[in-house]
Amino acid sequence: MTTQPARPASWVRPYAEPPLTDIDPGTKSWICRGANFVIVLSDVEEGAILSRDNADEYMLLTAGPAVAIEAGGERLEAAPQTVTIVPPGPSKAVALGAGPVVRVFTKEAADLAARAGNADAYADPTPDVAPLTLWPMPEGGYKLRNYLLADYIREGSNMRIFRSRGLMLNVTTVREQPRDTSKLTPHSHADFEQGSLTLSGNYIHHLRYPWSPDMADWREDQHIDLQSPSMLVITPTTIHTSRNCGEEPGWLIDVFAPPRVDFSLREGLVANAAEYPLPAEVIDSR
Repeated sequence: MTTQPARPASWVRPYAEPPLTDIDPGTKSWICRGANFVIVLSDVEEGAILSRDNADEYMLLTAGPAVAIEAGGERLEAAPQTVTIVPPGPSKAVALGAGPVVRVFTKEAADLAARAGNADAYADPTPDVAPLTLWPMPEGGYKLRNYLLADYIREGSNMRIFRSRGLMLNVTTVREQPRDTSKLTPHSHADFEQGSLTLSGNYIHHLRYPWSPDMADWREDQHIDLQSPSMLVITPTTIHTSRNCGEEPGWLIDVFAPPRVDFSLREGLVANAAEYPLPAEVIDSR
C-alpha cells in the first residue's frame, strides 16, 4: 500500500494518431514524454534533416535508415541498427534513406515535451518521480559516440543497455516468438518512470496499481493492447510486465532518466559503462 494513489499510465499510438509534420522538414513525427524524458519517433524521407540545438546530450537510434550526424565539430555515419549519443549544442542528422528514426531527450527539450501526445498527463507536478540529476562527465568529454547494436548481444539476455549523463536506453533484441506467459516479470519502480517504445509487434502491457488508504482512489488493473509503433509511460509504484503476442516479431526499447542505479551496478550489463563514470555516491553505496 502507498500513501498516495499512483498516477495512471499514458501512451501515444503513432499507428492511429496524426503526426506532427513541422518538427523537421521531410518527417512525420510523434512525441511521448515522461517527467524526465522525451521520446520522438520520426518517419523520415531520404534526405530529411533532423536539427537540434540541445542543452544536453541526446540519443539517436537508427531503427530504419542510416543517418549522417554532425555535432561538436565531428561527423559520423550511423549505420542502421545503431545507437548514437549526440553531444550538447547544435547538431544535424541527415537521413540516408527512408524509415523510422528515434531520438530520446531529457526534459530539457521542453519545446518537444510541450508537444507530446500525452502532454496533458504532465500538466500537474509529478512529485512521485525523483528529480533529473546529470551523472559525471564522460571520459574524454562530450563527443559523438556510436554503438552498433549487433556488437552487444549477450548470451542468455535480451538486454542491450547504454547510458549517457542523463538517459539510459535498453534496446532489447527482437523477440521472434510470443513471450512465454509462464515466464513474465511483474515488478515496479519506487521513484522513476519507464518509457516503453515498441517498434514492431503487438504488445499487451499488464499494469496493476497499488492501493492507497482511500478506496475511492483505487484503480482497476489495465491490460493495454498496443500495436506498433507505440509509446507507453509507466508511472512509479505501478506493477507492470509486457508481452508480445501474435506472429510479428516484437521489438521493445525501454527509456529511463536519469540512468538506473541498479542496472549500472550490475557488472557488464551497461555496454558503455567505461565511458560514463558512476556518481561518487553510487560508488560509495556499493
